[in-house]
Amino acid sequence: MQVIDWDLAVSTGTRLVRPGPQVTREEARQAVAELRTLSREAEGHVREFTKIDAETAPEAATIVDRPGWIRANVEGFRVVLEPLTQKIAGGANPPPAIVSAVGSRITGVEVGAVLAFLASRVLGQYELFLPPDPTGREATGRLTLVAPNIVHAEREMNVNPHDFRLWVCLHEETHRVQFTGVSWLREYVRSQMTDFLLASDLDLPTLVERLRNAADTIQDVVKGGEGNLIDVIQSPQQKEMLDRLTAVMTLVEGHGDFVMDAVGPSVVPSVAEIRGKFAQRREGGSKLDRTIRRLLGIDLKMKQYAEGSAFVRRVVEKAGMDGFNRVWTSPNTLPTPAEISDPDAWVRRVIGTPALPS
Repeated sequence: MQVIDWDLAVSTGTRLVRPGPQVTREEARQAVAELRTLSREAEGHVREFTKIDAETAPEAATIVDRPGWIRANVEGFRVVLEPLTQKIAGGANPPPAIVSAVGSRITGVEVGAVLAFLASRVLGQYELFLPPDPTGREATGRLTLVAPNIVHAEREMNVNPHDFRLWVCLHEETHRVQFTGVSWLREYVRSQMTDFLLASDLDLPTLVERLRNAADTIQDVVKGGEGNLIDVIQSPQQKEMLDRLTAVMTLVEGHGDFVMDAVGPSVVPSVAEIRGKFAQRREGGSKLDRTIRRLLGIDLKMKQYAEGSAFVRRVVEKAGMDGFNRVWTSPNTLPTPAEISDPDAWVRRVIGTPALPS
């Protein structure tokens, strides 16, 4: 059975997504070629600075357009949600076929609409979850850059294209280095996500109550409230799991931002201008755009960048890069949600020496 009609999600997303910026064929070719080259260059800078090594050979990023990003993410969603699909199908009271068919089409349209919104905003990502290759071997991950969005952003902010593209690559390549250089990290994140999904309350009364709460949240956010859909559709058990997952994702996102800004001044001449304009751009958008971002929890992701970067900066100041890299030793050395806000507590627990105040 299908929880989501994935083909419908792809067709809906690609139909609704906005077209990219107007570029000539030559401009598009040059942008794609430069992004591939800069992704390789950025990986070298990141590995040297972070002191994280990996056995995997460096490779150029995959460059996609907006529909290509949608198709890639649908592939990832299918992999991530497979345990939940199997649980529903194998349950004692699986939903009737007609309910599954209608429900999967409704959710397919909804997922497609969300992906269409995101596809015009995402600059790049490291795709952790991919379907197996033709031989059946599990894929290790893939760095994807969305060329139209990068070109649109650099034009909108009126910044140096080469500098901006390298700056973006530094952040995204940090994620590739994290997940290829820390052998256990990818499987840890995957297991946390699987546990979170399998803890879902799937009975009908609970589902109706969650949907009612979601509707109330939408009305509140439209009026200027601070809620989001992620908070209202999860169970208490899931909230505890999500807190752990949020802590590790705050770490990796903040580490990416920290590396991007630390390496930037030596290789990106206009990094200060780019960072200032990019920060303004993150906070901008129409009222509708800001409302959707809040509902989907995108604003929470922006908060992760700031909190995670502050954590990494503080630890590196106190313990150096080698001391900070103790964070990658095992799941037990990851910061807790409380330690993200109190880096000195992490230093005391993991490194064992008291962190001096600034």
